Amino acid sequence: MKILCISLGCDKNLVDTERMLGLLGRDGHTFTDDEDEADVVLINTCCFINDAKEESVNTILEMAELKKAGKFKALLVTGCMAERYRQEILDEIPEVDAILGTSSYDEISAALSRVLEGESVSLFHDVNALPEVETERLLTTGGHYAFLKIAEGCNRRCTYCIIPNLRGRYRSVPMENLIAEARQLAAQGVKELILVAQETTLYGTDLYGEKKLPALLKQLAAIPEIRWIRLQYCYPEEITEELIETIRTEEKICHYLDIPIQHASDTVLKRMGRRTNQKELRALLARLRQAIPDLAIRTTMISGFPGETQEDHEELMRFVDEMEFERLGVFAYSAEEDTPAAVFPQQVPQEVKEARRDEIMELQQEIAFAHSEEMVGRVLDVMIEGKVADEAAYVGRTYMDAPNVDGYIFVTSGECFQSGDFVRVKVTGSSEYDLIGEVYDESAE
Repeated sequence: MKILCISLGCDKNLVDTERMLGLLGRDGHTFTDDEDEADVVLINTCCFINDAKEESVNTILEMAELKKAGKFKALLVTGCMAERYRQEILDEIPEVDAILGTSSYDEISAALSRVLEGESVSLFHDVNALPEVETERLLTTGGHYAFLKIAEGCNRRCTYCIIPNLRGRYRSVPMENLIAEARQLAAQGVKELILVAQETTLYGTDLYGEKKLPALLKQLAAIPEIRWIRLQYCYPEEITEELIETIRTEEKICHYLDIPIQHASDTVLKRMGRRTNQKELRALLARLRQAIPDLAIRTTMISGFPGETQEDHEELMRFVDEMEFERLGVFAYSAEEDTPAAVFPQQVPQEVKEARRDEIMELQQEIAFAHSEEMVGRVLDVMIEGKVADEAAYVGRTYMDAPNVDGYIFVTSGECFQSGDFVRVKVTGSSEYDLIGEVYDESAE
């Protein structure tokens, strides 16, 4: 069969998609980006917040209409929305031929075979299972970088989050499996590994009785072909001195940390079920800046959480202003059914949530633009992502930029580079969130 795959949601979901593609490719199926060519459509869904849920629903309905019109033979739905709304999807969208939960994606090829034989398939296992897929992933990221999912699930139970219900408790992937996968990815040409999980900092506590992220990082850094290792989703209360020292001393680990903070008001943090307060956050950020002066910190905030007052919002604004994060994103609070926060009193009106979000982002824009201007004159290693059409220029990323969420650097050069090449670049200017540079010629200095 020729399969059109639509992967929605986060990079952790993308890893599951790539594993499914690997399994389907192993069994002889091929892939297309053109819905007119497809025999089968596979949708890996997300439903973390309302916008993601709407995107998943609309995508399923659109593909269901095309199937009804005879465009293709089978429609398969997997992922978080499938896990959460399995019965509703089956009852209301009869065009869906197979639905698989978050812990059964490893059975995708068998499910497709059964569908092609005329069966309707529903596959759901314990959300605390940890599927093991030995088949090589089919990378969708261009091949020069890849996400390495080091754990599944979450134990935190933040009051706004549905993920533990959909993905189960925290389960670390055994270290030997991760090293084998990383070597496999390196053999496929991957030069940057981006470590992801619902929370990376707790890695190993369930398997080994202690935090093993520093040990894992050191083993990954020993793989010769890997040039960069990037850390995402590091919960602030779990960042240890050992981890900070590992990031500081291991040359391949990017001086970049994604730390989801969510708010700065202690009363809001407590209602969110977060395990830090503002004093602890400030102390951590100061320690990180002191230990790693060129560290780029990315964080996320939630505006308009139930009970958030104007004073709470202003406190968050002051915190953002003073901390001067290099990278920051803000989400207007989304009330998700089956979470405690959805029924909290003092729900904030949508227009107020959005106005507060916009105000924080306007402040952060000034901070980010100032950071970009401060980079002028620096010489950085840049990973080339591709060529700018019809120009003698390339688009790339610095150590400060994760793919899909951060900015780029545009490099002028008449030389010929390939995606994944590393080039020394001198920053010559900035344009909002992006940098401008030229290939660095040491002999010209």
